[in-house]
Amino acid sequence: MSSVRRGAAVLAGLLGCAVLAGAGQVRAAPPPISIPVSSDETGAQTAEGPLDFLQDWKRNAGLLGDMWGLRTDLSRYGISLAVEETSEVLGNATGGSRRGADYEGLTQAVLQLNTQRAFGWYGGTFNVSALQIHGRNLSSDNLQSLQTASGIESDQATRLWELWYDQKFLDEDRLDIKIGQQSLDQEFMVSSNALDFVNTMFGWPMLPSADLPGGGPAYPLSALGVRARYRPIDPINILVGVYSGAPAEDTSIDAQRSNPSGTSFPLNRGALIIAELQYAYPSLGSMVSPGETQPLARTYRIGAWYDTENFDDEFYDNTGLPLANPSSTGVALQHRGDYAIYAVADQMVWRSQKDPNRSLSVFTRVMGTPLADRNLVDFSLNAGLVLRDPFPYRTDDTFGLGLGYAHVGSRAAANDLATELATGAFNPPRTSETFIEATYQYQVTPWLQLQPDLQYVFNPGGGVTNPSDPTQKIKDELVFGARTNILF
Repeated sequence: MSSVRRGAAVLAGLLGCAVLAGAGQVRAAPPPISIPVSSDETGAQTAEGPLDFLQDWKRNAGLLGDMWGLRTDLSRYGISLAVEETSEVLGNATGGSRRGADYEGLTQAVLQLNTQRAFGWYGGTFNVSALQIHGRNLSSDNLQSLQTASGIESDQATRLWELWYDQKFLDEDRLDIKIGQQSLDQEFMVSSNALDFVNTMFGWPMLPSADLPGGGPAYPLSALGVRARYRPIDPINILVGVYSGAPAEDTSIDAQRSNPSGTSFPLNRGALIIAELQYAYPSLGSMVSPGETQPLARTYRIGAWYDTENFDDEFYDNTGLPLANPSSTGVALQHRGDYAIYAVADQMVWRSQKDPNRSLSVFTRVMGTPLADRNLVDFSLNAGLVLRDPFPYRTDDTFGLGLGYAHVGSRAAANDLATELATGAFNPPRTSETFIEATYQYQVTPWLQLQPDLQYVFNPGGGVTNPSDPTQKIKDELVFGARTNILF
């Protein structure tokens, strides 16, 4: 998931039905990916020669245009294809266990089949996506932070991501049901404005990343399940999903290594149940009368999840002794089940009357759980603002300023103190971690985006001991670098 998840992200343009919103156990979602339309769909002349795509390369929706006719041929059978490469270099100039920079990259491939175009079956969509993750991981190499720096950070692998079928029902498609291997960060807990950022936590939030088995079914992991979405009236959507309780058979180790190819489909790990209520205004299809001012868009979400798995106590062993006690068995006391509640708000607060593309939006997302006995993180928050079209004639550019906060649960902090007293080693109780991020997305061409990024992390890891200097905590970190997104 690793921040990876912009941080995250939304899959848009795939026949209007999929959302793709990127390190270790803490993950988000990769950047948005959209499907370039084929040349015969746009009415433009189809390229004939192997290099004809270069003639219009600046205006192509994808670098390879029609892919020498492949997209046109696939479209005739109701198939859409997207391939995107996200590459970045991030480094820390201060703080961390050491200073330096890492390269990391993610190649995403998404294939979708529209059943109506393919064989006349209305309302069906089949989706399969794969990931190729390469490079290193700055957060684990240098930062040791809770809230990892990049939404694409993960273990190196080539893996299946999602594999599902979605079917629409009822008049006006008011109900749709999706079944198969799914990544929850594509639909649940999403802030659409937060997806413009690089840090992991603007995609899949900190709390489920830290507390759910294996970090939960979010990038680069997924889980088998079924999701129903019902729209009783136009502004309201109700989402309910039931999924496997863990994305890998063994989550006592890194779940990505337990399930390196993404083709393990555990069904014996309990259940993860999640529900979300969404309100969006103006709703899809709403009309504005001539002369009326377009209303400022807003979306609000409230939800909750419950996982039936067993969870380790953060302080006590299975005999009731503190885990830090030298006489402890080292086997944590088990608790049945875990849950959290959350709320997300996206609100446009200003739009230019002269240039409707220019707008300012704010967002916030909070999530908490009262079960500090079994959770490393008991509260997390993200907030920020996004300015679209910040300069004249830069209608596709975006500037963002955001913040992330994670609070370490009282039971985990107590275990830190007990460990320090029992061992005599420097191990101060962890408290909280905060970061701020400033980012700018520069749209060079429709298929190429450059994104310089700056982050500052306060109290990394919540105040974790520096492994390079065990007598000190890791100092605050200045992280900077740049990302590129190339849509093929």
